[in-house]
Amino acid sequence: MSQDEQRGGFRNEILLVFALGVGCYAAWLVRDFLVLLYVCALFAVVLTPVLDAVAQFRIGRWQPFRRCALPVLLAGAAAAVLVFGLLALPPVIRDLQEFAKEMPTRLPAITERLRQVPFASQLNSPENLGKLQDLVSRAATHVLFSIGDWASELLTIVTGFVLTIYFVLEGDHAYRWFLSFFAPAKRERMDRTLRTAEVRMGKWLVGQASLMLILGVLSTIVYASLGVRYAYALGVLTGALNFIPVLGAAVSIALALLVAAVDSWGRALGVLIFYVVYLQVENTILTPRIMKNRVGLPGLAIFVALLLGAALEGVVGAMVSIPTAVLVTVLVDEYLVNHDAE
Repeated sequence: MSQDEQRGGFRNEILLVFALGVGCYAAWLVRDFLVLLYVCALFAVVLTPVLDAVAQFRIGRWQPFRRCALPVLLAGAAAAVLVFGLLALPPVIRDLQEFAKEMPTRLPAITERLRQVPFASQLNSPENLGKLQDLVSRAATHVLFSIGDWASELLTIVTGFVLTIYFVLEGDHAYRWFLSFFAPAKRERMDRTLRTAEVRMGKWLVGQASLMLILGVLSTIVYASLGVRYAYALGVLTGALNFIPVLGAAVSIALALLVAAVDSWGRALGVLIFYVVYLQVENTILTPRIMKNRVGLPGLAIFVALLLGAALEGVVGAMVSIPTAVLVTVLVDEYLVNHDAE
């Protein structure tokens, strides 16, 4: 090799390293968008089996939803939310109206009940009342200044929803475009590996739906047995919110405790005990076993994946942590463990 060729090769290597550095820096600047893009693509992959099932629905030989599976699925989800609202909201609105009318007569009883709360008597001191007023003022200021952040989060959710729909509609084209970057000899292997991961990620959705159903049924039974208001509506909402790790459980607990505490502190205590026991059972038994049977991951790996996802991207990271762990496991098994396979 001549000296000019050596210099040219060295120059190309420098340019390649520089280009990689610029690319990494650009990716870091748009990391939030890249994470959103990845999450939307992952949700599209997970929802694909559901769309296929809707498209393959038959009445005899007729497949009514073969060409409109996505609109039918979206319409079904919207109809479910509408029906839930029509059934759940009227009793709540009626009770709120009655409570507003009876508020003047019930205020002494509510005040007396609050005084029975442990350490509540200490709030009557001027020092503690001043601290409480200052805390309320700070909270109100924080809420006022965080309206812009909430609007930004809402825009992100809408953008993610639209991107997910586009990935569902154009997923095959994007997938073939991605495979075109691989040499023909390696393209088939990558295609086979990714389709294996897709099947296992689809099973994760079935496992998650099983956990949601279990919690929804159990919570409805407990609420009804304790005499909590809106037991059936709260049970459905509790099961649905279980799809969101951590935050969903926190919102469910807060709503159930608030509704139960309106009538009786004993009912609120019963709801709290149920949640404490159930969360222990779900985290130590149900989630590891159901997810292990569905996605083929050990319980420790699932638990670690949830912790890592929550630490990196909060609630969204926790939601996609298990499908991501499945994808990584399949890729590692194919290209590191079986790296000599052709």
